[in-house]
Amino acid sequence: MQFFQRISRMGAAAILVLSGIGALAQKSADVVAVVGGVTLTMSDIEQQESSKLLQARYDFYQAENKALEDLIDKTLLEQKAKSEGLTVEQLVERDISSKVKDPTEDQMRVYYEGVETDQPYETVRGKILEKIRQLRISKGRAAYIQMLRAQSNVYVTLAPPTTSVDLGNANLLGPKDAPVVLIEFADYECPYCQKVAPDIKKLQDEYGVRLAVAYKDFPLPMHSHAEKAAEAVRCAGKQGKFWELHDELFSSKELSVDQLKSQAHGLKLDSGAFDKCLDAGEAAAAVQQDREQGLHLGLTGTPSFFVNGHFLSGALDYKALRGVIDQQLASAHTQTAMK
Repeated sequence: MQFFQRISRMGAAAILVLSGIGALAQKSADVVAVVGGVTLTMSDIEQQESSKLLQARYDFYQAENKALEDLIDKTLLEQKAKSEGLTVEQLVERDISSKVKDPTEDQMRVYYEGVETDQPYETVRGKILEKIRQLRISKGRAAYIQMLRAQSNVYVTLAPPTTSVDLGNANLLGPKDAPVVLIEFADYECPYCQKVAPDIKKLQDEYGVRLAVAYKDFPLPMHSHAEKAAEAVRCAGKQGKFWELHDELFSSKELSVDQLKSQAHGLKLDSGAFDKCLDAGEAAAAVQQDREQGLHLGLTGTPSFFVNGHFLSGALDYKALRGVIDQQLASAHTQTAMK
């Protein structure tokens, strides 16, 4: 009996504790824990542990986005099939599979030469034929769905995770009040950064005053020339030529100290002042400030982008960046129309 009384008292205490937590949760949906009477909120996590969350949220976003893209493709095929009075299988057979041509014998033999196998060609010929057929059907399906997308109104509202990014001492190209601000953390020696640089220029040309671009330095430790390259561009910035040398380095990929000086001198800078700035490391502290900000955000590689605070990372291209920019412009337009 005493045992059950103790259990009852413990249960009542637990209910009181849970009721207290429930009341706190009702007061603020932001509360995620109570420790010794101290409430912890999602804001606390964001401020103190953001570096542990951003990449995980981005990975989850990518998985969600892939699932969404597959669902959009499926929906487009279903809508097209219904409008034609067909099943999806009939539509795919009529418009995609039936139009795929089989490879020639020579093409299959070339494919066979690239396959690591000890089996003779005649033995694997059927498998090669089926493999090439499926590859061509897959490409045909992708092109067909792209056509359906172009003919349909597809508007995606799923957006990458967001966080607050302070522009700080970043150089900004474009109006400060632009509806979309793209912040790039990059490394002049990073091949992916070099590859995406022309895409960013293309976006700036296309969007004009609707897009502002800010650049932040995040030289990676495995790139021996990245640190000095970042300093060099900031030294050029002291003479009003930040973006000129920035573009030059991403284009030339020539990053030794002598090459940095040669390219800077070609921009008609004060050579003495530039060389002194670079040799003395006058811009090193500013570069380090950007790096520390990137580490605080949890960045581990380059390029990393924040489009109105929405995080994007990895080997991105023009299409991926434009998609998020268009999404943010549409969101800004909707908000303006509602006011």
